[in-house]
Amino acid sequence: MLRTTWTQKAFFLVICIMGLFAILSSTMSKNPVLKPFATSLGTPDDLLGIVAAASTIPGILISLPAASLSDVFGRRKVLLFAAFVFASAPFLYLGVSSWWTLALVRFYHGFATAVFVPVAEASIATLFPTKRGERISIFNSAMAVGRALAPFLGGYILFATNESFFTLYVAVGIAGVTAFVIALLFLAEKRTFATEPAPMEKSPRKIFSGWRVIMQNTSVLGVSFVQAVQYFVFGSVDFFLVGYLIDVVKLDLFSVGIITGSEIVALVIARPLIGRISDSIGRTRPIVMGIVASCLIVAAIPFTAQFSFLLLLAIGYGVSFATVLSSTSPMVCDLVPTALVGASMGFLSTTMDIGQTLGPIVSGVIFATNLRYLGMFLSLSLLLLISIAVFLLSKRQHASNKIN
Repeated sequence: MLRTTWTQKAFFLVICIMGLFAILSSTMSKNPVLKPFATSLGTPDDLLGIVAAASTIPGILISLPAASLSDVFGRRKVLLFAAFVFASAPFLYLGVSSWWTLALVRFYHGFATAVFVPVAEASIATLFPTKRGERISIFNSAMAVGRALAPFLGGYILFATNESFFTLYVAVGIAGVTAFVIALLFLAEKRTFATEPAPMEKSPRKIFSGWRVIMQNTSVLGVSFVQAVQYFVFGSVDFFLVGYLIDVVKLDLFSVGIITGSEIVALVIARPLIGRISDSIGRTRPIVMGIVASCLIVAAIPFTAQFSFLLLLAIGYGVSFATVLSSTSPMVCDLVPTALVGASMGFLSTTMDIGQTLGPIVSGVIFATNLRYLGMFLSLSLLLLISIAVFLLSKRQHASNKIN
């Protein structure tokens, strides 16, 4: 029993460290280097968005199939594939000579995160069935550390090397190879981590039947809708809040960085703490409370221009966002059979990517009208309210179906 406990902790530590380096690598490949690199290649302004979005498309296309395959063939094999992409993709940037080859490399690189995150979360959910909220949240916070470090490290490398894209992508490759080496050392061998799902029939029919089970679970659909809305709003706030602070509030870039950075710090710190609470009190209350808080905070943003109040709103939004995210992934795992944990994480990841992709686009259309920032932020608040209703109705429908 002691050995099992130790190996569980060891596996969890390995996944967290691997996630930190993997996300550090993938984030540093785009922030802050992607825009100047794409511009240096002569990318037309109207195609810059395609280059930027190329890496998000695999998340929509492959997260569910890849996570479902991990239910059938095991988590290790799929995680090793993701680690290989993390390690190999950065070096392809060194041969890029046009905007369309850059888009292709970004597309390939996007497979790494699209596969790694849901499968890693499924492994953790299987390994810690009574601590899913806490452990998945710690894992995501570890990745967030890598994501937060990337712009600073990448920016310093560009500054110190007189904007040498070659050196930057070599550094990206080193971080990616580090994640791959960690995976090879600790995931290649068959170890008693107890992370593998129960054996399933290795056939496409079994995978498709699992998808049907998930699609027919109204509560899973409700949680997935909440996840999509959360990232729809987050993607919009992340992009347009900076513009609001500069264009309307007239803050300097340092003050803008303090406000936006505080939001991320609050998210990283709060998520594991609230994840532990959700393991104790259940998932529903944190989700509802987090959405309500986010709704009020987002609605309040366009009505204030004071730095101190905006800072508090940013911190509050980070905490409320963390409150919801700490419960969505573990709740979906709780709602499906153990053999479908991977598929459920893949489905949730797919809805997340759809929401995060559509958020800035739809919000941009609203912003382009006479409503500007006021209409955009209030529309996000309204969407959050709708997600509460959908979530609670889906839970009631799921309970009714179980009784019948």
